[in-house]
Amino acid sequence: MATTEERTIETDVPGRLDRLPWARWHWAVLLGLGAVWILDGLEVTVVGVIGPRLTDEAGGLGLTDAQVGLAASIYVIGACLGAVGFGYLTDRFGRKKLFLLTLALYLAATVATAFSFNPYWFYACRFLTGAGIGGEYAAINSAIDELIPARVRGRVDVLINGSFWIGTTIAAALSLVILNGDVIPENLGWRAMFALGAVLGLGILFVRRTVPESPRWLFIHGREDEADRIVREIEDTVRAETGKELAAPGDKMRIRQRRTIGFGEIVHTAVRRYPRRTVLGLSLFIGQAFLYNAVYFTYALVLDEFFQVKSANVGYYLIPIGLGNFLGAFVLGRMFDTIGRKPMIAGSYIVSGVLLIGTGLLFRADVLSATTLTACWCAVFFFASAGASAAYLTVSEIFPMETRAMAIAAFYAVGTGLGGVIGPTLFGKLVESGELSAVATGYFLGAGLMIAAGIVELLIGVEAAGRSLEDIARPLSAEEPAAVRGRATPGAGSRAASA
Repeated sequence: MATTEERTIETDVPGRLDRLPWARWHWAVLLGLGAVWILDGLEVTVVGVIGPRLTDEAGGLGLTDAQVGLAASIYVIGACLGAVGFGYLTDRFGRKKLFLLTLALYLAATVATAFSFNPYWFYACRFLTGAGIGGEYAAINSAIDELIPARVRGRVDVLINGSFWIGTTIAAALSLVILNGDVIPENLGWRAMFALGAVLGLGILFVRRTVPESPRWLFIHGREDEADRIVREIEDTVRAETGKELAAPGDKMRIRQRRTIGFGEIVHTAVRRYPRRTVLGLSLFIGQAFLYNAVYFTYALVLDEFFQVKSANVGYYLIPIGLGNFLGAFVLGRMFDTIGRKPMIAGSYIVSGVLLIGTGLLFRADVLSATTLTACWCAVFFFASAGASAAYLTVSEIFPMETRAMAIAAFYAVGTGLGGVIGPTLFGKLVESGELSAVATGYFLGAGLMIAAGIVELLIGVEAAGRSLEDIARPLSAEEPAAVRGRATPGAGSRAASA
């Protein structure tokens, strides 16, 4: 009997998944997988909101403003390393095992954060929490894109990644109560914020257990019978939910199965086979990572330092920003499928950068109040959120199936490592200086990176709207450039061919 590495199969699994009408089953997938971004938004906002409380000797940990920024950077470092490590394991052992493992790590670490007793414990817990969330990025985006039909993949992915801002809004709203010393003691309120993340995570873990393994991953890794069984179950479910007969699947393709993809082949794919796509992914990730990590980890410090907004009231300003971000992804998301990827990604990056320059100029001129600065951020983030969400969509689409999770992880790690680690630490120092011009300079830097990324998208972006993942980037294991013609017979979605 041929080993997995020697066997070649014909499969129509991708076409069968892409031609499915939207059904309740797809909503269940989005709830089980996509809701994790709500947790990420909660985590990021919690640190921003409680920043002033953590600097309090009585109720917090006695951190300085710079140390709050350092804690944020440590979280991002953990997320970067977690993304790379778990991303590799996701491509090797499957999407489902890893999206359960990474969520479990997040739950344990965020509960431990609530019991922090000194800065070093807090830093360690933030690192592990970040590692769990970083691993989620690779596993979840891979699984979602491989299960969602091609015609709606853009809007779904943008909306799912945009749900991050639901988490920020929830955290901001709850902070108004939890951080109110008259309701909950000051030394317990910020700890309760972290415990809340664990409660939400448990609910997501319960739903996620019902999400299947990616059939696309299965048929490449020698488990085509299991892939076919899962797709048939999905098809039966969708028929029952929609009451419609399914269209005939698309063309088949020949796949040479393999167990693993080495790091050497992954690097070769990114650097030698798709160098322009590599530059594109890095540009998009660095721009959005610097902007968001720099601003959101230190926004409460800006309000406290320059506008004397008490920590218990920061939520009033973060709620509209969170809503503006989510509305941007919600309103603009469908246009990534109808108008196209290139004009929408480029436009959202460039427009947000231009608006950010205007915000920086007004801030430096000292003509803004806490309310008007928040209004400016709402305008900036309405466009930036859609573009930032599309960065994850882009790197998930434009690299081959066998390297998808690792590609997401690598671009997230490198882009976020440069923009997300430097950003919070730099902004913490700029805020600590107490100079309006210093903070404005940071805003101008973020704007420049966003505009540059938008220009890169215009020049070398890949138009992927409505196209199958296998058409955008042919799998490394595909034996022929074009799909093998022919229709599948009932119940035979993947058949072994002669080795």
